[in-house]
Amino acid sequence: MRIVILAGGGGSRLWPMSRKDMPKQFCKLISDKTMFEETLERFRDYPLEKIYIATTRDLLPQVMALVPKFPESNIIVEPGRRDTGPAMGYAATYLSLIDEDEPMAFIPSDHYIGRTDRFLSSIREAENVIKETGKMLDISIYPTIPNTALGYTKIGEKKFEKNGVEFFEFLAHKEKPDFETAKKYIEDGNYLWHANYYMWTPKKFLEAYAQNAPGLYAKLKEIATLMKAGGKEAEIKKLYLSMDKISIDYAVTERMDPKDVLIIQGEFEWKDIGAWDTLHENLLTKTDERRNLVRGERLNIDTSGCIIYGGDRKLIATIGLDDLVIIDTEDALLICPKGRSQEVKKVVEELKERGGKYL
Repeated sequence: MRIVILAGGGGSRLWPMSRKDMPKQFCKLISDKTMFEETLERFRDYPLEKIYIATTRDLLPQVMALVPKFPESNIIVEPGRRDTGPAMGYAATYLSLIDEDEPMAFIPSDHYIGRTDRFLSSIREAENVIKETGKMLDISIYPTIPNTALGYTKIGEKKFEKNGVEFFEFLAHKEKPDFETAKKYIEDGNYLWHANYYMWTPKKFLEAYAQNAPGLYAKLKEIATLMKAGGKEAEIKKLYLSMDKISIDYAVTERMDPKDVLIIQGEFEWKDIGAWDTLHENLLTKTDERRNLVRGERLNIDTSGCIIYGGDRKLIATIGLDDLVIIDTEDALLICPKGRSQEVKKVVEELKERGGKYL
């Protein structure tokens, strides 16, 4: 199975640390390593020739700075940022020209995983099941709260188990529902958080695009022809940037025949580090005696439940604060209630309207 590490996305809810040219996967949010490096580290025992990195042209310098010796032929460079629909279709097209029938796994580079052994076991068993059944595999996680920033997968009966990995019937997918709908999903008990680990063969992926997203597929087919011809970068870029900016979830997954999909219920610690409140929740074991998560010089009096990130050249002092996010960077400072940290995306949208400074 080929591993495709997705490293071309942004991360607007983690502004001001996550920026256009330094998105969250290249930030040291959890440890002294970037999330991208931690993702690669999970596959340290995997054959290097089977690992690919998918990123955008503008983020390629960040990738190369972290893995300067990584094989260039295994870096899939997207011509621009068009969301996961075009990006994953582009990667499938690229790999289809190498071996269209070898399974591939899309691995996001901005997730926290606590039990790597169980995670890798899920990937291994998924490869076997793809070869046996010809179905697409995806991993979903048992939900704990009605999170509106995630997609939800409805599962049916358990179909079988292999080496401790459970496979379930896929019934439906709903991307980022509103709070009341997410709450109903939690109460229902048959919905899992969608973790975005799609696994299938390149050939099958492209067939799914042809059936469910024919507009995208038509351009991917043209791109495949240009890739075969070689030296057609300008034409490929033009085609790619003309594709609809849409996630694979909206473009393909919500429209797929459920019979073509099986779901693994991920039995490993997992967090999508999508916002500051999620990061705080994930790192509770690293907080102080009053649940403050702090980086940099600090002086906190009667302060609890806060996440405070700063540098070494400035002291951040707080008095009588509870459940706040305080993120201080060289050119921007964010302060907001932790419970509203999902709304940081609105700041990014407003900055775009103002001309793009500080992005």
